[in-house]
Amino acid sequence: MPRKGMRTLNWFSPKHSSTSDTNTPSTSQLSSPSRFAFSPSRPSFSEAVIDRTVEIAEPIITKWDPNTTTFAKVTSLFYENRKEAKDFIKCVNNLHKAMHFHASENSRSDKLIRAQSLMQIAMKRLEKEFYQILSINRAHLDPESISTVSSRTSISTRSSTSEFEVDQDDDARVVDAGESISEVEDFSNVIMADLRLIAECMISSGYTKECLKIYKVIRKSIIDEAVYRLAVEKLSSSQVHKMHWEVVDLKIKDWLHALGIAMKTLFNGERILCDHVFASNDSIREMCFTEISKDAAMVLFTFPEIVAKNSKKSPEKVFRLLDMYTSIAEHWQEIELIFSFDSESVIRSQALTSLVKLGESIRTGLTEFETALQKDSSKATVAGGGIHHLTVEAMNYITLLADYSNVLSDILVESPPPAKGSLPESYFGIADADESPAPAISLRFAWLILILLCKLDGKAKHYKGASLAYLFLANNLRYVVVKVRSSNLKYLLGENWISKQEGKIKKFALNYERLGWSHVIESLPREPNATMAPQQVKEIFKRFNLSFEQAHRKQSVCVVPNSKLRNDLNVSIARKILPVYREFYNKHRNVIVKERHSSHVIRFSPEDLGHYLSDLFFGPVESRSSSSVQSSPSHTKPSRLR
Repeated sequence: MPRKGMRTLNWFSPKHSSTSDTNTPSTSQLSSPSRFAFSPSRPSFSEAVIDRTVEIAEPIITKWDPNTTTFAKVTSLFYENRKEAKDFIKCVNNLHKAMHFHASENSRSDKLIRAQSLMQIAMKRLEKEFYQILSINRAHLDPESISTVSSRTSISTRSSTSEFEVDQDDDARVVDAGESISEVEDFSNVIMADLRLIAECMISSGYTKECLKIYKVIRKSIIDEAVYRLAVEKLSSSQVHKMHWEVVDLKIKDWLHALGIAMKTLFNGERILCDHVFASNDSIREMCFTEISKDAAMVLFTFPEIVAKNSKKSPEKVFRLLDMYTSIAEHWQEIELIFSFDSESVIRSQALTSLVKLGESIRTGLTEFETALQKDSSKATVAGGGIHHLTVEAMNYITLLADYSNVLSDILVESPPPAKGSLPESYFGIADADESPAPAISLRFAWLILILLCKLDGKAKHYKGASLAYLFLANNLRYVVVKVRSSNLKYLLGENWISKQEGKIKKFALNYERLGWSHVIESLPREPNATMAPQQVKEIFKRFNLSFEQAHRKQSVCVVPNSKLRNDLNVSIARKILPVYREFYNKHRNVIVKERHSSHVIRFSPEDLGHYLSDLFFGPVESRSSSSVQSSPSHTKPSRLR
């Protein structure tokens, strides 16, 4: 049996043999030990092998020695003639095997020294080719181009084979994956195959250090430059602490943009390239990719931790922290896949640490928001019972938080929400846990809104008129419900919760009507078509005029921003007043018109009342005085201030 690894040297065996050959040894001759002893006058088999290998390799290798010819100095072997490049690699591999075979018998042979000299020339040539391919083809080897050629998973699951096959007897080729690829991708594939061919030759020949030095210097510079161009820089804790929030905010935006590109393209493409070029040796590709990517990855994943620990805490900054937390969480699978090596555990650990620190800062910010809401003690009322600024600010904040409900469920998992029993049953209508996708986070949002509504109840007490207080509550609760319906809170709180709040709005509105307009309604007779004496008719008209003027004067300052609530109130009040007044007016008007000064008795027609009532809840009109109702002509429609 030939020695393992000597199949490439089969040109030493005779092409033809014959049983009648006189040189063929007999059985007795084969049994004699002296047949296998080499005569001092004849070269050994290993010498013959290395002589023949050097004889074949020398003209091929010396042709491409950059120190001997200008042609070899300025020309690329792999670009000039790919067939010759393949022969060169094969020749170097054979030379290395012959040297290894010969060294086992005679490690100080002159022939071995000559072969070693040729090997050094060949390695210098391959170093030059490796460097040229990496540096000249940066555009075709940029991570974005590489990441489109193949997937991270498809290469990582292979060891000795990949979709880029290099055969000893064939040119480097790209295996057909069953679908056409662009010329650019095809060229990238060829370049990657050439790099792998050179790397495997240099590594197998004992020149691993030289190969990796070239590769790491060039590829690391690409990664570091790319991260720099993405506006991600290494910052210290003190630097971030001294920055104004506006500056930090801009850097966070840059970081959010950079992380997506880094994970989808930059590190992903680099891992694909490294896995392919050094596919034959797992430890080398691990070490190589780690050294190339570690510094840039640590800069990228350290930034969120520094921001979380050193930026000044406030509720409004929570959303930027949530953006960073969400971005890392969404890319976590890619982080674990790309940085999967044991030597990269520090990168995974840093990304996890940033998540933890961001979560802590987010919890702190939310606690501060809840505390600020509970401590609000402002006694100032809103003119006309309109929307309080606390309602607007709190609901804007809470609805924005609802957009992050998925990550908040993870962040707040160690901060239990208030017990459901602490929420009023009449208030809290969320679905049971078996129906709600995230009951804990739903409870927390319901709790925040409950705090707000309790604060609004307290503020309503500062209004002098009870009717205005109820209108204030109706306005603000309507605002809350509208914000819930138009945001993710709708899914977190549920339709049952919304229905209960809408029921409360109706009660507030009815209380407002009862307190603000009951004396107007009561000034009208229960039987408007009944026969009455002229004096009695006059008294009813006068009583109604006075009641309506007082009510209108007082309620004309009221504001209802929500168009639906405003329309509902207008319709409800009009239905309680206009039909009765119209019947009374139509029945008894002629009796009063015949008398002198009838305009002082019949001050309003039914149409006038309709105009005045429909004009309510838009707030005061600057041109309207407090006596506008009395001074307005009978059939003049008042103007509105929207």
